[in-house]
Amino acid sequence: MKPQITGGGTSAGTALAFVAGFVDAAAFIALTGLFTAHVTGNFVLIGAELVASSTGVLAKLLALPVFMAAVAGSRIFALLLERRDADPLPWLLAVEAALLAGFGLCGTLLSPLDAPDGAPALVVGMLAVAAMGVQNAIGRLSLGHLAPTTVMTVSVSQAVIDATDLALRTSGNPAQTRARLLRVLPAIVAFAAGALCGAFGIAYLAFGCITLPIMVLISLIVLAMAPAEADAVT
Repeated sequence: MKPQITGGGTSAGTALAFVAGFVDAAAFIALTGLFTAHVTGNFVLIGAELVASSTGVLAKLLALPVFMAAVAGSRIFALLLERRDADPLPWLLAVEAALLAGFGLCGTLLSPLDAPDGAPALVVGMLAVAAMGVQNAIGRLSLGHLAPTTVMTVSVSQAVIDATDLALRTSGNPAQTRARLLRVLPAIVAFAAGALCGAFGIAYLAFGCITLPIMVLISLIVLAMAPAEADAVT
């Protein structure tokens, strides 16, 4: 029996998009411009910082291999669980929550993170990158029916196209277009809301603000372990 959040609803994707926006904004502010949710953005920052002779290049260089390792580790972990007839989803969500807890705890204990490429900042930053790597893997392995939760560029483009088609009545299948728009729109809004909360959270509560996305993940774990009869509420 599949868990309820793997059904056709969008609440899980909305919640995960909020988490990604929150962590990405909080880490970006706390760690001198490090992207954690969509690490390819770090390549642009690497070029800019090399030209400007700035700091923080090492953290951005490490982000991609750490992200890839987290995705690969998630895949291997999921395969091991599937061989034991266990659902990987709640376990992967738990791993992500644990990594975010490490991010928040280490950030609190090691602050102030004055040197962007210092060991404390690298440890804190890579924990957040690993957590987002796991979330990206979750989106591909367990929640593939949902809109992307960590990178909004494609989703925003699709939403604008669908909204334009509906407004101009040029869609060949308005019902399908409307359904697709309603599938991606909650994630876009949630990511933006998460980014705002993460920015204000890290500014006023420091790394203690990471408690909020962890609580969201714990709620998803509970839903992932709930019976399928509750599919309708997701």
